[in-house]
Amino acid sequence: MIQERILELTEYGLVTGLIEPQDKRFTINRLLELFHIDELEDEVTAAYEKRTPMTQESAEEALPQILAEMLDYAAEQMLIPDNTITYRDLFDTKIMSMLVPRPSEVVRRFYDLYEKESPQAATDYFYKLSRDTDYIRRYRVKKDLKWTADTEFGTLDITINLSKPEKDPKAIAAAKLAKQSGYPKCLLCKENEGYAGRINHPARQNHRIIPVTINQSDWFFQYSPYVYYNEHCIVFNANHTPMKIERATFGKLLDFVQQFPHYFVGSNADLPIVGGSILSHDHFQGGHYEFAMAKAPVEREITFRGYEDVKAGIVKWPMSVIRISAADKDRLIDLADKILLAWRGYTDEAAFVYAETDGEPHNTITPIARRRGDAYELDLVLRNNITTEEHPLGVYHPHAKLHHIKKENIGLIEVMGLAVLPARLKNEMADLEQAILDGADIRADEKLAKHADWVEEFLPKYGFTAGSGLEGEITPERLHEIVQTEIGLVFKEVLTDAGVYKCTEEGRAAFMRFVDTVNA
Repeated sequence: MIQERILELTEYGLVTGLIEPQDKRFTINRLLELFHIDELEDEVTAAYEKRTPMTQESAEEALPQILAEMLDYAAEQMLIPDNTITYRDLFDTKIMSMLVPRPSEVVRRFYDLYEKESPQAATDYFYKLSRDTDYIRRYRVKKDLKWTADTEFGTLDITINLSKPEKDPKAIAAAKLAKQSGYPKCLLCKENEGYAGRINHPARQNHRIIPVTINQSDWFFQYSPYVYYNEHCIVFNANHTPMKIERATFGKLLDFVQQFPHYFVGSNADLPIVGGSILSHDHFQGGHYEFAMAKAPVEREITFRGYEDVKAGIVKWPMSVIRISAADKDRLIDLADKILLAWRGYTDEAAFVYAETDGEPHNTITPIARRRGDAYELDLVLRNNITTEEHPLGVYHPHAKLHHIKKENIGLIEVMGLAVLPARLKNEMADLEQAILDGADIRADEKLAKHADWVEEFLPKYGFTAGSGLEGEITPERLHEIVQTEIGLVFKEVLTDAGVYKCTEEGRAAFMRFVDTVNA
């Protein structure tokens, strides 16, 4: 069986273009060595050659089963310490590394396509490579639940993230006992490329990164293994240096979209609560996707004194967004820096905006860059991370009423209109829908009780009453659609809570007071 799987995986490599025909024998021998097998039997090869050849599509479909059977064999032969998802992930990455070109070959191919064809041809190649090598685990990404929700701010994207495997108890226990290492310093460091991993750090032998120079500094480009949207990429500093939003940030973002005009790129904010999950390593996120925020129109045009040549306006969006655009990158950088510096030091007590309290800074910006034809466009999202006794997790953070759906930080991806919701919701929503159909007491259920107020609030909108039982009155499919719609509306409220200035007459007046301060 294992010899057949080795032949299958080698064919997978040939069909996907990971290896060339001249690499076939070499790859087979490397895999035999990995599985401690001395020879490939002639009869196995002869029987295999009679099979229907793979296509790209059939190869993609076959890979998860090929790897699963290889991992089962490895566990039986005690080639992995324990047959748990953590150790299986470490070993299947090692298996796939046998098919992955060396970094120099990948970089050479990328830039050859970039120069001879186009930036998009280069990223198309690199994205396919990242998926074919199983660095992006297609079969896990497919498990993510995705739908859309129509709101007055446009169509929001909703996802329940199921691609990140939950750590098994044995792995958690082993990680506590494992020697603590500072190599690589974090999951974004360049040292991850080719790293074998350990119980408390994922394997990266099938990981490749592309060097890019942006704003005269050394950075790298890769894809996220958990692609939340099309071609979800990460652009990270060559050095392990903390996140910082400053003038140079705008130059780097705009330089990147000049080199890759089919991509947007943005940065998480650089303060806790309103920042991303990794603030210790300067990085951006981008991709080949247009979010709802990018599609949102300018609600009110504004002019910044001395920058009359730069088109500017307040975006119709639940968060507080200033959009500026111009053909001249330097003019955009100058104005963005002026707005950032003004916001860093801005206090408006009437609007509950404080630049700092007890020496702790609160104001920062989440910037996003894109191309619009010959013009460059920057969206500057005003952020503030102040906390109070009433809102200990943040005044401009999802409020407690919404925590049953979304409690985590609102980072760059959510800011733009894509909800990344916790995996727990998959089972919770299925159980909740059944409880509604049955007329069960939701408050009496320890796991579902947190959703009770929400259910009582939204069911009357559809002519139903919580606790009355809906079996026969509504199909399970229709109830599922309603719950998805309502989750989308909760996400809209999440964004509204995270917005410093609300989309009200009072909120817009306060927003304009800040604009006037920039113009002062």
